[in-house]
Amino acid sequence: MSFIVKQSFSNILIILFAFTLGALNTLFFYPSIIGTEFYGIILILLAQSNIIQPIFSFGLQHSVIKFFSSVESKKEKDKILILSLITPLFVIVPISVLFILNYNFIGNYLSTENPSIKKYIYIIISIAISNAYFEIFYSWCKVQKKTVFGNFLKEFYQRCLITILLFLYFFKLIDFEYFTYLLIFGYYLRLILIVFYSLSIYSPSFKISFPKNFKEILYYSLLIFLSGFGASIIIDVDAAMLGKLVQDEIVAYYKIAIFITAIIDSPSRALFQILNPMVAETINKKNIPKLEQLYKKSSSNLLLVSGFISVLICSNIDDIYEIIYTLNSDNGFRLAIPVVFYISICKLSSALVGCVNSIISNSKYYYTVPFFSISSAITVIFLNIYLIDKIGFIGAAVSTMIVIILFNFLKLSFVMYKFKIQPFSKDTLYILALILSNFLIFYNLNISDQFLLNFVFKCVFIFFTYLSVTYFMNLSKELNSFLKIKWKEK
Repeated sequence: MSFIVKQSFSNILIILFAFTLGALNTLFFYPSIIGTEFYGIILILLAQSNIIQPIFSFGLQHSVIKFFSSVESKKEKDKILILSLITPLFVIVPISVLFILNYNFIGNYLSTENPSIKKYIYIIISIAISNAYFEIFYSWCKVQKKTVFGNFLKEFYQRCLITILLFLYFFKLIDFEYFTYLLIFGYYLRLILIVFYSLSIYSPSFKISFPKNFKEILYYSLLIFLSGFGASIIIDVDAAMLGKLVQDEIVAYYKIAIFITAIIDSPSRALFQILNPMVAETINKKNIPKLEQLYKKSSSNLLLVSGFISVLICSNIDDIYEIIYTLNSDNGFRLAIPVVFYISICKLSSALVGCVNSIISNSKYYYTVPFFSISSAITVIFLNIYLIDKIGFIGAAVSTMIVIILFNFLKLSFVMYKFKIQPFSKDTLYILALILSNFLIFYNLNISDQFLLNFVFKCVFIFFTYLSVTYFMNLSKELNSFLKIKWKEK
């Protein structure tokens, strides 16, 4: 069986387990164990750390993926890897010094609404450095086609770390200050693990020297860095703008809806761990037929699996919100049900275009990546201003859906024009019909008056119906091969 299928399947399972644990942390453990004040402090400081992390890594993790396979000699490959370690220091060191020198000023600024935050802002810089280098070393694993352990550390480890610390706090074995210390220690332990693992796969010669194309590498890193800001705006701008335009509880309802739909991305996140370096290698070798094959397979397989998850979520949306109500005793969360549908369409749109982003960012046309990201960010801001005013907080989801679909179409058209390839086949229509028909059949189907039983039974029926049609129509050769091998193993 293809190692892509094996690793992608393992990565999907890891992400699904991580998502489940993250849901328990977000909806239950955090609020009930640590309290709303400390929960808010952790959320705010980790969010600030996530904003700084891309600045520290400066896009070098993406440069490793793009350029590692473009050179043949081990000496040049080693130079690229060493450059990815040294360059971030020119950003990390001065920013860290400024952070320390202005610690009180930054603390006072961030603690305007919550004075307790000032005491713990060391979390921001500490975890940002750890995350930046984790991403760089993880990219070393990706170019060697080894992604499962790194994906485990990235997706599951940190959620498991939070759960363990929450229970230590619950049993009064640590106070909140030690909670933050152990949180930082846990992140650096994760970094140490990925360092040793990546070096066990490929150990470069640690001699400081520049690769021949280091200017191109730094230029590429800068462009990817700028595009990352645009992408982060699309992710976070909805909640930020809603916080200024609607009540705080509405923002919470919106965030939970976004959290629910995030699981639809799990196949993409799993597949692209291994697919991105393969796309880069294929483009570097100018193998357009293989690139088109990767393009088509990524589109059909992502649409098939993401479609299955979206059917599970959207068909059971009432039962899912009944579970949320049971945990929070707040029926207002149901107001965001339309958000789930609109964002699900966004996710399916992105699955439909497959690895289009990887093709553009790893090709000679990578200079267009910031254009797409920044343009989409500006567009979503203006649409938010208009639609939130017209139709309320649901307008934020509608604007996101419009922008994602529009720019996915533009990227699709760009790749068709430049590479003369497209990701669709007749199976695309069959998969779309399968998704729509399953949703229409199961959305209004109620098997039991007990919402948990109804949820479980519908999930089981959807699973067997969707999988049976997929298998007998041979909509995914990779999935069928996987199932046949598993059947023979039994």
